[in-house]
Amino acid sequence: MLRRTTKRSRSRLADLAELVRAPAALTVPGDVLAGAVAAGNLRPTRVAGLAASSIAIYWAGMALNDWSDRDLDAVERPERPIPSGRVTAGTALSLASSLTAAGLALSAFAGDRHTFRTSAVLAATAWTYDLKAKNTSLGPAVMAAARSLDVLVGAGNNRRAALPAAAAIGTHILATTYISQGEVHGSTPTSARAALATTTAITAATARPTSARLSAGSASTRPGSGSGSTRLGAGPALRNAEPSTAGALLAAVFAGLFARSVGSAQLVAAGDPSAANLRKAVGAGIHGLVPLQAAWCARGGKPLVGAGLMAALPLAKALARKVSPT
Repeated sequence: MLRRTTKRSRSRLADLAELVRAPAALTVPGDVLAGAVAAGNLRPTRVAGLAASSIAIYWAGMALNDWSDRDLDAVERPERPIPSGRVTAGTALSLASSLTAAGLALSAFAGDRHTFRTSAVLAATAWTYDLKAKNTSLGPAVMAAARSLDVLVGAGNNRRAALPAAAAIGTHILATTYISQGEVHGSTPTSARAALATTTAITAATARPTSARLSAGSASTRPGSGSGSTRLGAGPALRNAEPSTAGALLAAVFAGLFARSVGSAQLVAAGDPSAANLRKAVGAGIHGLVPLQAAWCARGGKPLVGAGLMAALPLAKALARKVSPT
């Protein structure tokens, strides 16, 4: 009797994990880290709490997505948890609400009022996407805004410093969401080609040396400006923003890995925009977030943080074979 109960409980948890795309949450903490690195606020308890907050809001969005799509999924994806009868619609909606509340509570606990406001806007954007915008022309832009806001959650009250990272990550999600519209029935090559062009532009912008580094390099080569005077003139903010040579190199390497993993799948989809190829491109886009986030951490002067993010990528890909991220 106990064995049967345990087995049912495990099956129930597996169904809920599939509902919220649990393993895909491994792509979420990097948003917060990229924002925190840019803002220079990497206090461990703060970052951990905000990452947990964003994961809860992400899972809430996934549950709400399936609740909103339950009638459509009954026709197009009957194997999903709600249409297959493994999870009720009421359970999915309750879970989405509870996870949203938990995410906001974690944000209030770990951050400050600036962080909480950004988390609240993030949650509202996720709900707007699922309930209103998803099947409209504004859907990709709303989803991109949500991911950019997730980066700004990590930045706290220094959001301006994190805008470049937020723009890069948000633009990548814009392209990924755009091609996801053909996951079921396929599409024309246009969406995949546009996404590939976007990936190329993001890679170039991410791998480019920072202006702070270029300015510091120019100052050090001016006649009469020794390394001591340059270091003094740069000030703490500039030194924190400037990556080391190793950081700049790793940023370029991670950006290249992003381009290779995401761009190769988009190139295949551009040649044959079938539903299967587009689903693979979307999956590659989701996992491609990790090297992109890592690149922005390295670019912000924290290459070890970026390397730590990359260590989670093999696990995310392995788990994706058990639970689809799309």
